[in-house]
Amino acid sequence: MEFRKATLKDVPQIMNIIYKAQENFRIKGIDQWQNNYPNEEIIKDDIDKGYGFVLVDNDSIIGYVAISFDGEETYNKIYDGKWLSDLEYAVVHRVAIDEEYKGKGYSYIIMENVEKYCTDNGVYSIKVDTHIKNIPMQKVLSRLNYNYCGKIYIRDGSERIAFEKLLK
Repeated sequence: MEFRKATLKDVPQIMNIIYKAQENFRIKGIDQWQNNYPNEEIIKDDIDKGYGFVLVDNDSIIGYVAISFDGEETYNKIYDGKWLSDLEYAVVHRVAIDEEYKGKGYSYIIMENVEKYCTDNGVYSIKVDTHIKNIPMQKVLSRLNYNYCGKIYIRDGSERIAFEKLLK
């Protein structure tokens, strides 16, 4: 198994994972990743900026994640709580696991690789947000000791719950 930067060649497999995740959210009544988000343009932009990563096993992409050290404007204001730190931080977006591999711990593997990538780059805070109804992601964050910090509002005005983990 390999955790590596995504390439443009990976986009079709990544988008297949994203489309299935969007459909899964829609069926479960979770208003996350709807309205053509994320789309192929966003994933290609992630890759162009060096944010996109994939977890690969035998040439099959198991999962995708975007990691940015550029901050997140929507994190500047947090409600009903506060961030743990004012440290430089990584933002984690678009964690997606192929349907065939769900429930087998691959989200944890991706997030553990994210943490290693951050510490390897001298960044010791990770911030992430998710939809209040996205219980699987909340379980992953809880199990990996991410701390609930409050609520943020994404660009379209939708509420998300926000978490932070300090790595040292």
